[in-house]
Order: sequence, then structure tokens, then C-alpha cells
Amino acid sequence: MYVLSVNLRRRSLTKGQAAMITVKARSLKEQEGCSPREQTARSLKEQLGVALAVMGRASTVLQHAPDLVDPVISGAMGLNEAYSVAQENKSKANSAEVQLTRLREEDPELAKRVIEGDLTLAGAWAERTERIEEDKRQRRVATRLLDEVVPPLAQARGTRTFSRYDPAYASGTPITRETIAHAMAALTEMDQVWQERALV
Repeated sequence: MYVLSVNLRRRSLTKGQAAMITVKARSLKEQEGCSPREQTARSLKEQLGVALAVMGRASTVLQHAPDLVDPVISGAMGLNEAYSVAQENKSKANSAEVQLTRLREEDPELAKRVIEGDLTLAGAWAERTERIEEDKRQRRVATRLLDEVVPPLAQARGTRTFSRYDPAYASGTPITRETIAHAMAALTEMDQVWQERALV
């Protein structure tokens, strides 16, 4: 750390380079668990006269674009340019976290596959969208079927329609008592579902 400090004094650094060196030094110090007697990142920052805002940008680069730390230090890339990349990475990471959290709520099985690496997050959302569309399609088909079958049956109640039924005039398979039993069971199931869903 002392050698780093001496070398810094000998070089003409931009504030971005100085800030990047400072946050990198702080990170290394934390990883090594250095004692308080050693030169702190704060004293190094004060020595270099780096503003807190610049330090904040350098910290963001260290966290979200660590591969750009050394290019900034060497002067191959400016801190502001690296900071822009880091901000984009941070936004993408936050967006991915938000999407994964939402996926966990909406479809835990798909979220589990993403976490296990069997599926990308984009692939999971594509599959989720397909499932939603398929569910909508099935609900439309079921609704149309029930709309065509149940109201006419309800209208036949209390009329002579049933007593006039003649198998000779059936357009499809003639209705049997077994068919009626199945229809009654289906209506009972329908009534139960309507109660569970609080439909009137």
C-alpha cells in the first residue's frame, strides 16, 4: 500500500484514475482483512484530493463492471465511459432480478428451471407467455361450448321438449339415459365450480 502511495505521487493521474485506484485499494484491503495501522483508503483518497462523487462512480464501476477497472487505471478508458457501462450492467442486473422475482411469484416451476440453469430468463418468459396464451385459448373454447350447450338446456326446462324427443330424428348419436346421467353429473360439477368461484 505504501509503494502504491509513493507511485501515485510520482504519476500525473486524472481524478478518474485516482478514484479507481482508491476503490480498488479499498476492495483489496477489505479482502485481505488489513489492520487499522495500514494506510486506509480514506487517507489515500484525501491525499489524492478525489471528490466523493468521482469515488461513487469508481465504486459503481468496481461493482458492476470490474473488467473495466484496470483499463481506467491504465488510462485506456475514461471513468465516465466505464461508469456508463457499469450503469447499463446495473440496470440489466436489476431488471433481471425483478423479472426473476416476478417469475417466482407467477410460475415457480419455470423460475426453478432458470435458477438451475436449464432455461434462460428470456426463454422462461417466452414459455410463460405461451402458457398464458394457451390458457386463454382453452378458456375461450370452454366458454363458447358451455354458452352453446347450457342455456338451451335450461330453456327446455318446464317445456314438453323432453317428451317430444324422437331418436329417429337425431342428427348425431341418439341421446340415451347414460348420456343424460353424464350431462347431469357435468352440470353438478359445473354448479360446484361456480360456487367455488363465486359466480352468480
